[in-house]
Amino acid sequence: MDSSAQTVVIGAGIVGCSTAYHLAELGITDVLVLEQGPLFATGGSSSHAPGLVFQINPAQLLSQLAAYTVERFTTDQVDGKPCFHQVGGIEVATTPQRWQDLKRKLGLAQAWGIDADLIGPADVHARIPQIDPGRIHGGLYTPTDGIAKPVRAAEAMARAAQARGVRFQADTRVTGFELDHGRVRAVLTTRGPVAVERVLCCAGIWGPAVAALAGVSVPAQPLAHQYAVTTALPGLKDPAMAEAEVTQPILRHQDRSMYFRQIHDRYGIGSYQHRVMPVRAERIAVSTPGTGTEAPSEGGAWKGMPSVLPFTAEDFAEPWHDAVRLLPHLGDTQISEGMNGLFLFTADGMPLLGPSREVDNFWLAEAVWITHGGGVGRAVAEWMAEGVPSMDLRSADVRRFEDFAHSPSYVSTRGAQSFREVYDIIHPQQPPEQPRPLRTSPFYPRQRELGGVFLEANGWERPHWYKTNSALTEGRTIAEPGPWAGRYHSPVVAAEHLATRERGGLFDMTSLARAEVSGTGALNLLQRLTTNQLDRPPGYVTYTLMLEPTGGIRADITVARLSRDTFQVGLNGRRDIAWLRAHADETTFVRDITGGTCCIGLWGPRARDVLGPLASADVSNEEFRFFRAKKFFVAEVPVTALRLSYVGELGWEIYTGAEFGLRLWDLLSTAAAEQGVIPAGRGAFNGMRIEKGYRAWGTDMWSLHDPDEAGVGFAVKPDKGAFIGRDALLRRREQPVRRRLRCLTIDDGTVLLGSEAVFAPTHPGVVGFTTSAAYGHSVGASLAYAWLPADLATEGTRLEVSYFDQRHPATVVADPVLDPDMTRMRQ
Repeated sequence: MDSSAQTVVIGAGIVGCSTAYHLAELGITDVLVLEQGPLFATGGSSSHAPGLVFQINPAQLLSQLAAYTVERFTTDQVDGKPCFHQVGGIEVATTPQRWQDLKRKLGLAQAWGIDADLIGPADVHARIPQIDPGRIHGGLYTPTDGIAKPVRAAEAMARAAQARGVRFQADTRVTGFELDHGRVRAVLTTRGPVAVERVLCCAGIWGPAVAALAGVSVPAQPLAHQYAVTTALPGLKDPAMAEAEVTQPILRHQDRSMYFRQIHDRYGIGSYQHRVMPVRAERIAVSTPGTGTEAPSEGGAWKGMPSVLPFTAEDFAEPWHDAVRLLPHLGDTQISEGMNGLFLFTADGMPLLGPSREVDNFWLAEAVWITHGGGVGRAVAEWMAEGVPSMDLRSADVRRFEDFAHSPSYVSTRGAQSFREVYDIIHPQQPPEQPRPLRTSPFYPRQRELGGVFLEANGWERPHWYKTNSALTEGRTIAEPGPWAGRYHSPVVAAEHLATRERGGLFDMTSLARAEVSGTGALNLLQRLTTNQLDRPPGYVTYTLMLEPTGGIRADITVARLSRDTFQVGLNGRRDIAWLRAHADETTFVRDITGGTCCIGLWGPRARDVLGPLASADVSNEEFRFFRAKKFFVAEVPVTALRLSYVGELGWEIYTGAEFGLRLWDLLSTAAAEQGVIPAGRGAFNGMRIEKGYRAWGTDMWSLHDPDEAGVGFAVKPDKGAFIGRDALLRRREQPVRRRLRCLTIDDGTVLLGSEAVFAPTHPGVVGFTTSAAYGHSVGASLAYAWLPADLATEGTRLEVSYFDQRHPATVVADPVLDPDMTRMRQ
């Protein structure tokens, strides 16, 4: 075996082979793929996966990854055998709730550019004659879905990679890593050491155990999933297509957490409705020669694989009953064989991709399903080769997780919940049930006394509204959202929104990530990473962006210069902190201060009347200007106050140490009550920031968008000097802007939630999709932001938005719709 390689890929399943292939396509061929089992039926999850590929997903990234997987596999073959059977896919609804959800999913398909359509029971039956049409309301049909042959696809990509110089080594187990100064220098194997420049772990269910040998945490839980194959079903196989493995569309019965696929004259049936079956990663047996086969999905060939546990028939009793009810002809068959196959599940159902947080040159591509395997391989290869992938991977970046989310307790609890929710109808705002409460601000006891209704974000309990504000709804005419948008809504949200505009509100902003950047190199670091001019005197606050080398928006942040060498930086999460640390040298210190501090947003016309009497400093407009920072005392509490507002009102973000938080809340809330200023929740906050036109990174804009497209070009100062992404952005500016993020009014008042498809009477097909949405109670209009072609982005353009398969009229309007001159914040 080779004793060195530029890149070592661990695992020759679908992800490892796809990444190796795409690295070779990008010119990186000094790649060694190590596989503990045989090639290419390795005995891992890729070898036993039934291969169903459904492309529609609420997460745009997962749909993009799946769409590329389909594109890649449909062009591949091995010795004349296809790697993908594009027979289409159908999701059926047996309840009215699911039928409504399929209408919503049709909108997602349209927004993400996937061809799909709703069809009636008769059309479903015509495509799958075994189904009882009387049991269903209809189905969502996606003609480009189908069955992947994972082992065959892995081999096809591996052959292409080998032709370009990539090496594959079978029956070679990784036993450890040689590390030096936080980097892997060699991979230790049963065949000897391999000197490396970087490592990519694609070991699947063995990934957590393999990565642990390098001190890298993989926050994923191996769980067993049931799959069974029936005996022959007369009439299932099309006589005219004698050799075809599958001719019927794949089928999902999500009301009962099940899926079905044809295998010649038999059915394969998968179920997620059984009990959760966790397995400890370090106890999974390793693959050995001879355990793999070429065609595992045809039934029985998985026997002996270490990634397969014995079938537990008692767990399949209820699923079998449900299967026969939907497909009555299955009553003429029996279960001939089955398995409990192992897969990795994460806390949020997304993959774990990118450089690890612990070891500089140790990369991960784990918790990836066959559906997304081809796309993940391309994206990770681009990331490794070019520094930036062509897809935005923010929601799959392994560094998105905080320390607590790597704990075995959290990983197992949330991984089990992800398993249970695979086919559930999940609302975008639906919080997890456990473990809660996990992260609470110092204000939490008072918020509970006020009847706070909490949703969760990144472990934080965040009050969405307060029941004690219910009386504020009296005498107001409040627009009510529909049942879906209103799932986690209350009229109190509107009352808090309006009361803040009229008098003021106290908002808990503790959950916003923040770091202290200090040292003699702090200014230089921040100048190199951001777009705006930060070389300003202490006391100034600056809104700025961090760009990718491509000129796309990596993050938007707020930087407060507190002293010559100390900055407080408001961030979007741990990814941003990792980015700062990755570029810092010994002259700069980056410290995450989120958990040790807390923040109250005090905003509204009477905010100064609340703060002034308590403050040891003059907070008048003349002495404390907009976008300035000061340290002073609120009574006896030391605070750092930033005069800025994410809701478009006069006010401050007021920070203090967590030990002073409860006292700060009590002081401010007592003074606030005298002025009619109320505690307000995140529901009001979100509606107000949309009225004010403030973008939310990750929701409205991300790395595929540049500042000019997103409407934040004012935060870019190219003349300040070099910064990451500057040259690429200037090259972009040589060409006309092709798309823009614009504000829409939904003219019939329908309240959206985001990710809806946008249509234009003058253009064929879908022209864009929505991002943020809320009702603007201050302006009396339903609002949404949407990405549109530049020629449709002018004020007054008439559009339509599809919501649950109904078109609603919309109009492009001036941005922002509230206080465009910013007089309210500057008073």
